[in-house]
Amino acid sequence: MSTRREFLRLLGLSATAAATLTLWPGITRAATGVDTRFLVLMLRGGLDGIHALPPYGDPGYAELRGPLALTPSGPTAEDPAALRLDGTFALHPALAFAQQLYQRGQLLPIAAAAPPYWGRSHFEAQDCVENGTATPDGAQTGWLNRAVAALPGIDGLAVSTVMPLMMRGGGRITTWSPPLPMRVNPILLQRLEPLYAEDPRLAVAFADALANQGASSGAALAPADAMAAGKAKAMGSGGRLPQLMQAAGTFMARADGPRIGFVEDYGWDTHANQAAILSRKLKELDNAFASFTQAAQPVWSRMVMVVVTEFGRTARVNGTNGTDHGTGGVMFVAGGAVAGGRVGGQWPGMRPQQLYQDRDIHATTDFRAVFKGLLAGHLGIGERVLATRVFPGSAALAPQGGLLRAALAA
Repeated sequence: MSTRREFLRLLGLSATAAATLTLWPGITRAATGVDTRFLVLMLRGGLDGIHALPPYGDPGYAELRGPLALTPSGPTAEDPAALRLDGTFALHPALAFAQQLYQRGQLLPIAAAAPPYWGRSHFEAQDCVENGTATPDGAQTGWLNRAVAALPGIDGLAVSTVMPLMMRGGGRITTWSPPLPMRVNPILLQRLEPLYAEDPRLAVAFADALANQGASSGAALAPADAMAAGKAKAMGSGGRLPQLMQAAGTFMARADGPRIGFVEDYGWDTHANQAAILSRKLKELDNAFASFTQAAQPVWSRMVMVVVTEFGRTARVNGTNGTDHGTGGVMFVAGGAVAGGRVGGQWPGMRPQQLYQDRDIHATTDFRAVFKGLLAGHLGIGERVLATRVFPGSAALAPQGGLLRAALAA
């Protein structure tokens, strides 16, 4: 290798990529030699972390949670058996596949985690999670996009109908979303019909729509991408999230597929009737874990997936058997490259005197520390780049170690 140009040619780097290596120092072999994959799944609405990861062994848990308490000692109709992980923590009964990943050492729940914003606004908390700074208005671009931009020749994928803040910026991002069903639910049409009937022109349009509905009653989803959508389940079969994750896994498993991906899901705000809602939503999340794991199998050994939500929820149950906006929550790190099979984070306890503002789990892990540890160890982005460009203003926050298997972290 006699010249720098020949060296770059053998690496397959363009002149632009070579310039990027100069501008973004600290990129290691993990970024340019090991074909790793990284996905973020964001659950919007505020997942109750102590419902998904019940700390049944905490002395204050049962009293504070009351009717929402889950333990491995069930099942009864009121107390379905949680899935025991260790002497303190379990998984919600719906997370059976997630427990299998845990037993394989491929799932790492991190308890009492939160973004640096500790307010109670969904929108501000989500902005903080996505922009990667300490405040909701700290940046107009997303940290995951800035991570894409930090890696030469890397593409990102957002499985979303619109570009989410986390993926906005100068990095190369493609969006994909599943096609809408061509046939509308007939029950919905029945409910809409009286609203249109009062207006002569709208009534005619609605009648035409009904006629078209009948003509297309046998229509199926029209896949936007044969390889991704062709394998995905139809809408309504197992929920929307498993379909999105199946598509993301299929795209990312391709040899030329995106190295970095993002998926989002809604419906995690549970102010009332939380047990029933989260039984359904967590089952959907578990199916999504399974769908993604299967679709991404060709690259699963080199995959890291992070599941986050904007905040946790109150430790005490409210008057409608739900929980309100809180602070410390949970994040899940999964994948073949993950050093799992244990619960991460520092648990602060659930006795009343241990709560934040006498109501929330006290957050002990900053999301950004986990993100920085994964981006450094798995994608090879240097710490200085992480502290100044990907997560600006975070130099005092060290990347969390011990998240990855040694084979890929080395």
